[in-house]
Amino acid sequence: MDSAAARFIDHTLRSEASEWRTWADGDASVGGLGVYGASIGAIRGTVRDALRRHRDLPHDEITALASELWAVPVLERRLAAIVLLQSEADALTGNDLTRIEGFLRDARIPQLIEPLTLDVVRPLLGRLTGPEVDRARRIVTRWSTSDAEGLRAAAALL
Repeated sequence: MDSAAARFIDHTLRSEASEWRTWADGDASVGGLGVYGASIGAIRGTVRDALRRHRDLPHDEITALASELWAVPVLERRLAAIVLLQSEADALTGNDLTRIEGFLRDARIPQLIEPLTLDVVRPLLGRLTGPEVDRARRIVTRWSTSDAEGLRAAAALL
């Protein structure tokens, strides 16, 4: 069951849909994902509004919300999860790489892999210190030889 924040984001993205944008629904160009038809501007605005409505979400609720959004195979929901993580990047820790690894494993398309890697993972890796750095390096090295295309692509971008 989705949280109030996830329901708000989903409802708003659906209402922001533009019929002409849904041409790719389930198409290989979007990795077989569903498409609501909302623009990236609408996605960013929706996440911003959700964070205003649900102020001061702690780290665990932010990452849980990202997982809720990602769980439904719809392009805009997954982009909203990425925008959420981008917005709250300073709160992420090395332990969040496991969750992000799951997202990358299931990302399917460059439009999800690239912003997740470049705008979430890369800054996170740059902030890590001490033993977290070594652990993160091992994780990214493992990605480079993974059977999951999304993980290999992410490792190549880093």
